[in-house]
Amino acid sequence: MNPARKIRVLIVDDSAIVRKMLTEALASEPDIEVVGTAPDPFVARDKILSLNPDVLTLDIEMPRMDGVSFLEKLMQSHPMPVIVISSLGQASCRAAIQALAAGAVEVLAKPGGPYSVGDLKNTLAAKLRAAAAAGMRRRPQPAPPVPVPPPSRPSTLSTVAAQTNAGNAIIAIGASTGGTEAIQQVLHRLPGDIPGTVIVQHIPAGFSRAFANRLNDTCPMRVKEAEDGDALEPGLALIAPGNFHMVLRRAGTGYRVQIKSGPLVCYQRPAVDVLFHSVAELAPRRAVGVVLTGMGSDGALGLLKMRQAGARTIAQNEDSCVVFGMPREAIRMGAAERVVPLDRMAGAIIGAL
Repeated sequence: MNPARKIRVLIVDDSAIVRKMLTEALASEPDIEVVGTAPDPFVARDKILSLNPDVLTLDIEMPRMDGVSFLEKLMQSHPMPVIVISSLGQASCRAAIQALAAGAVEVLAKPGGPYSVGDLKNTLAAKLRAAAAAGMRRRPQPAPPVPVPPPSRPSTLSTVAAQTNAGNAIIAIGASTGGTEAIQQVLHRLPGDIPGTVIVQHIPAGFSRAFANRLNDTCPMRVKEAEDGDALEPGLALIAPGNFHMVLRRAGTGYRVQIKSGPLVCYQRPAVDVLFHSVAELAPRRAVGVVLTGMGSDGALGLLKMRQAGARTIAQNEDSCVVFGMPREAIRMGAAERVVPLDRMAGAIIGAL
C-alpha cells in the first residue's frame, strides 16, 4: 500500500450507535479514513464495490444475513482484510472464532463488560493498520486432519520421550494477528502426546475460551482455556485467558500455570513476553519457544531470554505470516535459533525436543 495514502475503512454494523462510535474513534487518526458505513451485509456488498475500502470492520449478529455467512461469501468473491468486532455473548464468541477460520484477520470486543470505548479506541487503529498491511496475501490453508511427522522423526513422541525425557519438556507458543489459524495449523500437525504446551494468543476475554474449545474439537491433543493452578501435562495445551497474563510456576517435580492480572506488557494482556520469561527462568533447557505471526514486538525479548538460558527457539518466516511484526523483531534481536515456514513448524518443534 502507498504509505502516503490513507487506509480506507468500511464499517458494517446494524447498530447506528456502534457505527457512530467506531467512526468517531477513528476520526483523529491521520492515516485512516472511514469511507462509509453499512447497516447490513447487503448494503455493505454494494459499498465495497463502489467505495473500494482497504479494510472492513464486521459485526457478527446482523439482520438479513449474519456476519460469518457474509464473510464466507466475501472471501470467495472479493477477498479483503476483515476485522470482526463482536459482542461477548457465548454464541457471538463462537461465531467470531468461526469468522477467523473463514478468513478474518482479527477479532475485537465491542465496548461493554470489561471493555470500554477507550479500550477499543486504543487498539482499533493499530489493528486496522496491521490488517491493511497484511492484505490477503497470507491466508493459511486448512491443516490436514492428521498429524504430519517431520522427516526422519517418529510420528508420535513416545520414542522421543523415552530417549530424551521429553515428557518433562515444555512447548511455549506466542502469536497475535493471524495467530488463531496459525496455532491451529501447528497443533493439527503435532501428535496427541506432545509435551505440556502453553500458548498466548492476543485475544479478548471471552473469545479465548471459544478459541480453546474449537482447538479441542479439532486437534489431536486436549486443549483448554487455562485456569489458575492447572498442571502442565503431556497431551495438554493450555490457552491463556483473554485479559490475564499466564506464567509458569514450579509444583513439585512438575509445573503449574498461574493466571494473574497486572499491567499491559507490549500493550498486551496476556503478553507473550510474560509467559516466555517465566519459562526461561524455570525450565530453560527443556523448553521450545515459538513466535508465530503477529503485529508488534511482544515475545521477542522473552524468546531471547529463553535462548540465552539454553532453550530451543523458533520463529515463523515472513512468507507464511499474516503479519511479520513479532517474528521479525525476534529474528532481528537474535532470539530465534531457527526461522521456518508455518507448514514446517510442527516438524521443527518435534526436532527441537
